[in-house]
Amino acid sequence: MESNEILISQNVAILVDGNNIERSIDGVFKIKGGMINFDTLVPRLLDSRYLNRLVYFREGKNISSKLADRLHEQFYGSVRPCHKSADIPLTIKAMQLATKVDCIIILSGDSDYIELVKHLKSEGVRVEICAVKENTAKVILEEAEFFHSITKDDIFVYTAPKAKRQRAKST
Repeated sequence: MESNEILISQNVAILVDGNNIERSIDGVFKIKGGMINFDTLVPRLLDSRYLNRLVYFREGKNISSKLADRLHEQFYGSVRPCHKSADIPLTIKAMQLATKVDCIIILSGDSDYIELVKHLKSEGVRVEICAVKENTAKVILEEAEFFHSITKDDIFVYTAPKAKRQRAKST
């Protein structure tokens, strides 16, 4: 069997600036409490590549245990609470992973990541950005090697089962 198709395998890390993405969803799509549907987004981002790591960074201590459990169950992912913004912890993790992966996908359109993107590229790491396009800084769009747009189809709003909602109202 002769084929001219060349298959390239890539190890990919997905690093999520949770606060940035949540604000973008709320601001652009006006979906209060909207969350990324990682079950559909991650396979689309990977497109037959291998997931090495998925880390969701979020400011604050009130992080949904359901989100953490779901990311771990589906992708062996983790959720990392941050003291203030996710910029520094996400940058540190990206630098640690730079020698272990071929590609890093950053879920954020924040221009604060521009120096990180440039550095990772200079180290030979492919850098892709996934964000709500309307809230993505132009410099990030220009510097990234690929852009994945988050659309309304990538979002869901969690509603508690009816029994839980009734218990919550009665307390």
